[in-house]
Amino acid sequence: MLILEVQGCSVGDLACICPSTACRPGEHLRICPQGYTCCTSAMEENLANRSRAELESALRDHSRALQAVLAAQLRSFDDYFQQLLNGSERALQDTFPGAFGELYTQNARAVRDLYSELRLYYRGANLHLEETLAEFWARLLERLFRQLHPQLLLPDDYLDCLGKQAEALRPFGEAPRELRLRATRAFVAARSFTQGLGVAGDVVRKVAQVPLGPECSRAVMKLAYCAHCLGVPGARPCPDYCRNVLKGCLANQADLDAEWRNLLDSMVLITDKFWGPAGAERVIGSVHVWLAEAIDALQDNRDTLMAKVIQGCGNPKVNPQGPGLEEKRHGGKLVLQEKPATGTLERLVSEAKAQLRDIQDFWVSLPGTLCNEKMATSPASDERCWNGMAKGRYLPEVMGDGLASQINNPEVEVDITKPDMTVRQQIMQLKVMTNRLRGAYGGNDVDFQDAKQEGQKTSAASCPRSHALLLLLTLVLTVAGPRWR
Repeated sequence: MLILEVQGCSVGDLACICPSTACRPGEHLRICPQGYTCCTSAMEENLANRSRAELESALRDHSRALQAVLAAQLRSFDDYFQQLLNGSERALQDTFPGAFGELYTQNARAVRDLYSELRLYYRGANLHLEETLAEFWARLLERLFRQLHPQLLLPDDYLDCLGKQAEALRPFGEAPRELRLRATRAFVAARSFTQGLGVAGDVVRKVAQVPLGPECSRAVMKLAYCAHCLGVPGARPCPDYCRNVLKGCLANQADLDAEWRNLLDSMVLITDKFWGPAGAERVIGSVHVWLAEAIDALQDNRDTLMAKVIQGCGNPKVNPQGPGLEEKRHGGKLVLQEKPATGTLERLVSEAKAQLRDIQDFWVSLPGTLCNEKMATSPASDERCWNGMAKGRYLPEVMGDGLASQINNPEVEVDITKPDMTVRQQIMQLKVMTNRLRGAYGGNDVDFQDAKQEGQKTSAASCPRSHALLLLLTLVLTVAGPRWR
């Protein structure tokens, strides 16, 4: 317990217990009003340090609580999306060996690699999903074509010719195209949403580390403990007085509000892409379905495909050591159904929307929240509250939110020309993430890791079409608005 003493007066824990008449003149005080006081200079300094530490602790507590909410949401969605993809791979491993035999077992590694790349893509790796899928189908076609025609000699240049004609020949039917269209939208929506949760939590963590300035420390000391030094410890701070102090202290943090809201709105909007035929729930959990359709189509069209390949690439030589012509299928036909919705994602999205709605005004509501919960302000009707000078009404108006609004703050001297750079950097991070989410809403393949570097390397003049599209999409999203329910 902190015990400070001077000439028979004491400060025990939070209260200065003074006699009915103050102990001494207060010309030595640097923060509190210089009336009669029971505080020495050392006591005032210690209380100033204490008040600053208490406010910083309260800010950390609120920040940690918000980080915990965002981290829990991130874990829930990440676990669910990972379970969908893992479930698809397990279903493939359970059904493909019996249905396709060697057509699958000899290519199991290539399929495993595809799932590994899908996981990396979901986690934000620098992969272009369409190119990844195209490379997978090209490799699989070469291997399966050789397996289906072991009686032929198929050198690399012949398979290169086959690959060049693959788009026109459609050896796997519509499966590659369907998977490409649906997977691009589904995976980019899933990973942009979880990335948004991660960025939001990271912004909160970094902003919580922003130190309080010296002018804020003085104002908080005056708010919290000067009444004790003047012998009126029972006077609680006036509500508007407390808000002005904390609006000045947290002016930079309040400037996060606009981009914070934009980010949360964009995250709510992207959840629309979780539903429907190209929705994350159906697509991520059903990758194996398109793989089965592709192998079925290749076997069904084997002879027709061979004839067309001969027309375009010539007649391959017969392999003298290979088996004779085989007319039978190398495996059975596998018909699978897309994974039905379980309701889990719908519940997760509903919970996320409710929590994101609750934290929308976190930054601008923080001064009022701290005043109510930590500063024990008096009721608004109390005309004998502590106003920073004495017991009485607090007359100045409450300042607005943000740095620019503090130019005339009567309680905290704020230099509005010197914004905190950490906060400004986090505002930029929110903008970058919001733009990624807006791109994802349009189904664009978003590169999370290199987006910022790409933007630095590419001038605005070099891509006017992209900027125009992004502006148009922003306007559309603004009109649409997020569906919070």
